[in-house]
Amino acid sequence: MVTPTDDKGALMLGYISLPGRGKNDLFLAQVARHLRGRMRLCGTVQTNIARADRRKCDMDLQLLATGEVLRISEDRGAQARGCTLDTHVLTQAVALSEAALDGADLLLVNKFGKTEAEGNGFAPLVGEAICAGIPVLVGVNTLNMPAFQAFADGHADALPADFVQVVDWCLKAQLRDAA
Repeated sequence: MVTPTDDKGALMLGYISLPGRGKNDLFLAQVARHLRGRMRLCGTVQTNIARADRRKCDMDLQLLATGEVLRISEDRGAQARGCTLDTHVLTQAVALSEAALDGADLLLVNKFGKTEAEGNGFAPLVGEAICAGIPVLVGVNTLNMPAFQAFADGHADALPADFVQVVDWCLKAQLRDAA
């Protein structure tokens, strides 16, 4: 992993980890809504849609640069267990986010998940953004925290579950990049 700091040594990789299923998604979507118009955003936020006839929810990613929504879950039937992630659509979301990275003020990645823990998905784009001087905000759940911490190698800001403080971190990171 590239050391995620700017030329003044400030960390350019921040993460949130909120307890409860879907809490990171809701929080990051709120942050993105607030920052839209104040920053050029790149990356994704996720919406989980419960279905009465399914044990698994549908998962949609909204691309922050364009507003496009991609369904990243596969419908594997009412009794499906385990991961329903459609990795082909995730790959498409990464490619579209990468295409929008140039000129972005912030890369927001809704989840450092199993795919990222394996070095795929958004993980390479996080490194690319940091190398380009673009701050990154990531959601991390408890299950994937050890892999994320290994990925970040101690160079990530653990941000509190406080909307104002997270927005402030993003805006300050943008100002550091512009300086």
